[in-house]
Amino acid sequence: MKILLTAFDPFDGDLINPALEAIKQIPDQIDDIKIIKVEVPTVFRKSIATVQAAIEKEQPDAVLCIGQAGGRYELTPERVAINIDDARIKDNEGNQPIDQPIFADGAPAYFATLPIKAMVQQIRAAGIPASISNTAGTFVCNHLMYGVLYILARHYPHIRGGFMHVPFVPSQVVHRPHPAPCLGIPDIACGIQAALLAIAENKKDILAAEGKTH
Repeated sequence: MKILLTAFDPFDGDLINPALEAIKQIPDQIDDIKIIKVEVPTVFRKSIATVQAAIEKEQPDAVLCIGQAGGRYELTPERVAINIDDARIKDNEGNQPIDQPIFADGAPAYFATLPIKAMVQQIRAAGIPASISNTAGTFVCNHLMYGVLYILARHYPHIRGGFMHVPFVPSQVVHRPHPAPCLGIPDIACGIQAALLAIAENKKDILAAEGKTH
């Protein structure tokens, strides 16, 4: 099996992106899973183009994109991406689209096709906190998730895809207001590896109560 694993470069003034640092610690081979790692620019449009090129080249069985979600306590596989860019801050090339569709001919939303509930359970089994997220935001993370799922739905329906957010690391929260949750890079990498195993082991998702009341 081959999984394409992507992560963004640092953005918004941070010197590191925990998503990128964590995937550097993931082995290139886990059991019979070949891991292809790609660094993605935190830039609207360019991020989608980068991952699309990697999909076309590698023809993976699944795509898992990783991004930073400062303020979250857990690793959070995303359930859904929406067809909107509404950037509170500028991306790494100064773009700041507001209330713009990602693809004018796309669906209002696309759901992840990865086994997100199985991923959460396997991450927890590895001793790392995890939960399902029902919003990927409206910045470049949601933009990329939507773009990847749009491309897979139209051109590669046999390839599964999705996105997972990870928290800050300790060095990022030293000067941020408290509370400022964080996890170490080895813990984040451990959680990502558990998610990859869940993807390989579960062609369909498990039935588990992981919803939220608000």
